[in-house]
Amino acid sequence: MKTAIINARVKPELKGDVEQILAQLGITTTQAITMFFEQIKMNRGIPFQLKIPNTETVAAMKEAREGEKLERITLAELENNLKK
Repeated sequence: MKTAIINARVKPELKGDVEQILAQLGITTTQAITMFFEQIKMNRGIPFQLKIPNTETVAAMKEAREGEKLERITLAELENNLKK
C-alpha cells in the first residue's frame, strides 16, 4: 500500500495536548488524521458544521477576549450555580 506524507504546522502546545488525548484513546496522530480524512470523504465535506458567527456572538467573543463585563465568582459559587 502506498502512503502519502502530509506536513502541517500547528502550535506545539496544541500538538502536545492533542497527542495526550489521542494516547488516552489508544490511537496515533496518523490514525486520527486518517479517520478525519475518511469522514470528510464519507460526508463529502467537513464532518462538522462550520459557521460564521452572528454579530451577537462576535460581540461576546470580543468582550471575553478584552475581559469586558466578566463576572468573577468563587469555585463555591460556581458549584452552587451548577446545582440549581
